[in-house]
Amino acid sequence: MAFQIGFGQEKYTTNSRNAIKSYEKARYLLDLNEFKQAADELNAAIKQDDKFIEAYLLLADVYRVTFDQLKAKESYRKAFAIAPNFAPDRYYYLAESELKTGDYQQALEHYKIYKQRGNPSIERIVLADKYILDCEFALNAIKNPVPFKPENLGPNVNTADQEYLAALTTDESVLIFTRQINRNEDFYRSYKKGESWTKAEYLSSNINTPSYNEGAQCLSPDGQFLFFTGCNRPDGLGRCDIYVSKKEGDNWSKPVNLGFPINTKGWESQPSLSADGKTLFFVSDRRGGIGSYDIWKSTLGDDGQWTAPVNLGSNVNTPYDEQSPFIHPDNQTLYFSSNGWPGLGNKDLFVTRLDSAGNWSTPENLGYPINTYGEESGLTINASGTKAFFSSNNFSGYGGFDIYAFPLPEKIRPIAVNYVKGVVFDAESKAPLGAIVDIIDLKEDRSIHTSYSDKVDGTFLATLSNGKEYVLNVSKDGYLFYSENFSVEKNQIGKPILLEVPLQKIAVGKKVVLKNIFFDSNKYDLKSHSKIELQKLIEFLKENPLTEIQISGHTDDVGDDKSNLVLSQNRSKAVYNYLIAHGIAEKRLSYKGYGEASPIADNTTEEGRANNRRTEFIITSVGR
Repeated sequence: MAFQIGFGQEKYTTNSRNAIKSYEKARYLLDLNEFKQAADELNAAIKQDDKFIEAYLLLADVYRVTFDQLKAKESYRKAFAIAPNFAPDRYYYLAESELKTGDYQQALEHYKIYKQRGNPSIERIVLADKYILDCEFALNAIKNPVPFKPENLGPNVNTADQEYLAALTTDESVLIFTRQINRNEDFYRSYKKGESWTKAEYLSSNINTPSYNEGAQCLSPDGQFLFFTGCNRPDGLGRCDIYVSKKEGDNWSKPVNLGFPINTKGWESQPSLSADGKTLFFVSDRRGGIGSYDIWKSTLGDDGQWTAPVNLGSNVNTPYDEQSPFIHPDNQTLYFSSNGWPGLGNKDLFVTRLDSAGNWSTPENLGYPINTYGEESGLTINASGTKAFFSSNNFSGYGGFDIYAFPLPEKIRPIAVNYVKGVVFDAESKAPLGAIVDIIDLKEDRSIHTSYSDKVDGTFLATLSNGKEYVLNVSKDGYLFYSENFSVEKNQIGKPILLEVPLQKIAVGKKVVLKNIFFDSNKYDLKSHSKIELQKLIEFLKENPLTEIQISGHTDDVGDDKSNLVLSQNRSKAVYNYLIAHGIAEKRLSYKGYGEASPIADNTTEEGRANNRRTEFIITSVGR
């Protein structure tokens, strides 16, 4: 497209023929999009006559469209210093260059002059008013700075190339980021060792390619899945699509395109996954949006398919651009970048919070100097909400964009969450196992995390809210399931619960303590929370139809022997009756109460007595 400019006049403000000749040659060069040569000719024209207003203005326009806003600002100012009322519509561009270089007071004044003296269209009036709000916001933000002390992650992560878009596991042990070398974007990985990061290594040839760019990624909180953006790939539906890859030991699986309805013929990018793995936030320019680029979300259905994406609405999206969403593991604090909400120019970082009614709050600018007149995007926050990771080229780094971390001011922090970290292994051989890990909110009776332990090292990790009780169930074909309950209420933020999960192979005599079977004191009516565990036992028996079990009840030594024996018998019978009522054949079941006769802990402490008050099942037959 040819470069166009006009001043509504036939005569020039110079009598220098050489200046006019250079000026007209510059206009010809601009028709060919030869910007550098045109700038040289315009500088030559100004050298011939330093009062040549049209040359200054055209030179300013050249600098503006080639993104040299400082030189554009300088040239516009020189023109208006000669003739303040010449081409008043150009005040819009002067103000724009001032806004983009942080000269807010001057930009504010010149946007107002433009509205007064120029001939703005309705569209331009709307834009000028928006930028006036930006200038006013910026001036106030600079007067009220927020704490900001960025720290470079160091030479093991950052290099003379470009590093950006950091993604972090919940335990902050693994960092995956994008590195651009010779215009090719690939993923690299670094591990946290003490307070330092190891030398970054190439992530995987299964994901990285020499022909396509991979970027704009997020990790599932447990580090088991990598969602990322791939553009112009043979299996793509549009310009850019979202893909997913699963961790397999130290390597990653071949990426899979998420397909429709996540991806379309348009542009989908910048995924962010909720802590429970069931909601995907991303950016798209698809139809039905509010602006050019909007933030959308899709939920994972019970059938394992992603639902039709929903726009986050006008509480988040504007008629401009919203990008780089990051949903914190608290599942209710969203960070993103925008040039639509009042800010300091270009894209700023914002935070919005989900209320109990499911509505997003009015976005809050993270403030100055976190935000500047440059572009800020790609924020990642740790689980405790105390530290943010971002990329920037505004500091003295190792070259280009580097990755930094900084303490997040308290006012803009999310709700702190903790996590449980465990390892699943064979109880006899101690070999790590890949198994299904299900964590359930006991009070709400709903699964908040379902995933797999790593089949190579047996590890799993899940993000958890404080002040709640949880049920852990771990299962694998050929093994008895594992049952546990725990709370993170007493755990210090950043100090996770660490669990070892030994799985026993199915064999006669093997037993499982059902730690999530609950009774009121001295009663044998099953409490409603017991249904979670009972359903897991039913599933186990249905998956192993030849297996027979005995339900056994046990008590502590408080009270008389006879009463304890009767209580344990009634409790084991209550579980027996529940299983029969839910489709398990009576011939596969038996029950027995042992009272206080078979303790597994010391009855002299409350903790010991609690362990002795238990319901178990033992394998009596595995069939033939």
